[in-house]
Amino acid sequence: MPARALHSEFDRADDSTGLMLWRVANAWQAAQRRALKPFELTHVQFVLLASLTWLEGDIPVTQQALASHAGTDPMMTSQVVRTLETAALIERAPHPDDGRARLLTVTPAGRELANRAISAVETCDREFFDTLGADRVQFTRMLAQLV
Repeated sequence: MPARALHSEFDRADDSTGLMLWRVANAWQAAQRRALKPFELTHVQFVLLASLTWLEGDIPVTQQALASHAGTDPMMTSQVVRTLETAALIERAPHPDDGRARLLTVTPAGRELANRAISAVETCDREFFDTLGADRVQFTRMLAQLV
């Protein structure tokens, strides 16, 4: 058998944790895109809308707090927040103590959409991760370790 051109520590590509995570993430994202299509939301729009709906009431939600909770890039968060605001799903208001910050709130239409979409997303997750069976809880804990 000829030597491989790629000098990897792995004998088989499927033994690479990173490659397998890449494949799983791509397959999961594709499933989420299908689940969110009827709601006319991208996955990142959903994550930010759902995160804001989740956080609202717990703390005053700034764009920075939203990005931190969702684990998204602040600049990308800013762009998506503008899109959600244009769609009348969220509102931005001046922060009372910080002239540079904005407070974010979910509109009634945004809250209703987030609650309809979360059902589809959670169903998608259940179906996608169903093959893990009882190991799903441990898998989720292991992912949390990596975050």
